[in-house]
Amino acid sequence: MGVSEVVPGLHLLPLGISNAYLWRHDGGVTLVDTGPAGSAPAIAEALGALGLRREDVRRVVLTHFHDDHVGSAAAVRAWGRAPVVAGAADVPVIRRDRPGPEPVLTPAERALHARVSTGLPRAPACRAATPVADGADLGGGAVAVAVPGHTPGSLAVHLPAAGVLITGDTVAEHEGGLVLGPFNADRGRAWDSLQRLAGLEADVVCPGHGQPVAGGAAAALRAATDPFG
Repeated sequence: MGVSEVVPGLHLLPLGISNAYLWRHDGGVTLVDTGPAGSAPAIAEALGALGLRREDVRRVVLTHFHDDHVGSAAAVRAWGRAPVVAGAADVPVIRRDRPGPEPVLTPAERALHARVSTGLPRAPACRAATPVADGADLGGGAVAVAVPGHTPGSLAVHLPAAGVLITGDTVAEHEGGLVLGPFNADRGRAWDSLQRLAGLEADVVCPGHGQPVAGGAAAALRAATDPFG
């Protein structure tokens, strides 16, 4: 298992094509995203490697409704009934009450989308998902940041004391730099959300895909491009 420490208390957990993050604090663990369906054993293994139990997960934060991020939310919820939260506009999709909007793909995105979506299992419904508002306390000093655009209810997680932003797919890492994440439902709103994140002056950015960017991450966000636009 390739779990690695990003900053003290925060661990990156690669889960196939997407990342999850474990934020360890006095109240337990906040898990940000859950990977594709079938990732729960890998998450449990990562917890064990850190000397933690499954029951130590006290909250699950879903950055957006796409299957590669919410696929194991229901399975993790079953461990100890930790609250599962997401942006209000994405909750009905995660609960499978209705389908979510499809991304509006640019010509440059079409082949990439076909490649990464092939074989991706559909996420089971997570009926326990509940909405969380912009600015909400997510535990251990983590704060919810509304970043609509990639999906209508996309969230980022801000750890202001640690200088960290967990961005979901609003931001992606590419060749050591930061770019606007592809496959957006509303590209203009996603770009505006990236600019909001840049204004938070984080030192470390943890994207949903790719490696964290540490040291001067706010400047990297301000320099971010939209290579698929």
